[in-house]
Amino acid sequence: MDWLSFYGLMAVSSMVAFYALENRHHLFTLAFAGGCILASIYGFLAGAWPFGVVEALWAVIAAIRWRRRAAG
Repeated sequence: MDWLSFYGLMAVSSMVAFYALENRHHLFTLAFAGGCILASIYGFLAGAWPFGVVEALWAVIAAIRWRRRAAG
């Protein structure tokens, strides 16, 4: 496994883990947004730009959800 594949595995794994923990605390929603950003970077580095774009959008959506949850 090369470094880029390992990075992608870790990014997507963190995303899945933080998504599963989102209901426990609002900071897990923020961590999920961070995982989405890491996965987006992976998508662009791997040459899969549609994946990178979708993950970037997920990061924005998760950040908005975190902001609403943290405020309420």
